[in-house]
Amino acid sequence: MTHRLMLLDTASLYFRAYFGVPDSIRRADGTPVNAVRGLLDMIARLATDYGATHLVACWDEDWRPQWRVDLIPTYKSHRVAEAVEGAPDVEVVPDALQVQVPMIRQVLRLAGIAVVGAASHEADDVIGAYASHAELPVDVVTGDRDLFQVVDDARQVRVIYTARGMKNLEIVTDAVVVGKYRVLPEQYADFATLRGDASDGLPGVAGIGEKTAASLLATYGTLDALLAAAIDPDSGLSAPVRSKLAASKDYLTVAPVVVKVVSDLALPTLEEAGARLHPVVGDSRTELERLATEWNLGGSVKRLLDALELRQ
Repeated sequence: MTHRLMLLDTASLYFRAYFGVPDSIRRADGTPVNAVRGLLDMIARLATDYGATHLVACWDEDWRPQWRVDLIPTYKSHRVAEAVEGAPDVEVVPDALQVQVPMIRQVLRLAGIAVVGAASHEADDVIGAYASHAELPVDVVTGDRDLFQVVDDARQVRVIYTARGMKNLEIVTDAVVVGKYRVLPEQYADFATLRGDASDGLPGVAGIGEKTAASLLATYGTLDALLAAAIDPDSGLSAPVRSKLAASKDYLTVAPVVVKVVSDLALPTLEEAGARLHPVVGDSRTELERLATEWNLGGSVKRLLDALELRQ
């Protein structure tokens, strides 16, 4: 069996499961379990369809790290439900989903699925670090286009993009990124910095949209080279673009650090994390099967157990 690593943007998936599976699915005590069911079914299908032998459920230990907020105060600010002094801000999460997150952690633990987060970092950073250093082919499963920056055909790193739903998954390679945005994956973070991203609270450079950002990066290659051209009177860069870049100087000084995923985190190795998928046996299997009944998880646990049986 060819080894292949799958990295899950876990929150992205359980949010999708929550909104995609009816919340009328509940335990006997009335607690909803739709996100738990949906996530287990996703993992079973993804691991099987894409031949994962290793899998890490990458976790948001801090969905809005303070060091990113310090650089760009608007970063994800529209998603804040409550500002907590001296502690991470509370994200807008439906109560019916929030109550399921500990259940998800428990089921993943019993199934022997590695869960890895990093203090003061997002799941994107964990994904970036593993994807940058993995010696195996990598599939990143996410609905977040920010992670297109880790795509790398030469290293066999691709994104399985879930934005159009689990029935319309898109495998994102170098060619797909170029086709969508006219930039290379390694240029995507610079592209996103220039263009901005309302979904993350990134303002971008006023007056520079996708087409202009792509055109500038096609000419200059990188944001650093573009900014160098902006202060070089002989570079040939147009006066209007110079003016727009100058007006956004403070933003452009800090935004690249916010937008780029961190690739040098000190994380457990795949072996240390227990990323190798394997059949669930013994007490863990007994407990998981018990919870399947007690928590009304239907056939989701069995489908996951069957999928793990095939990953030997």
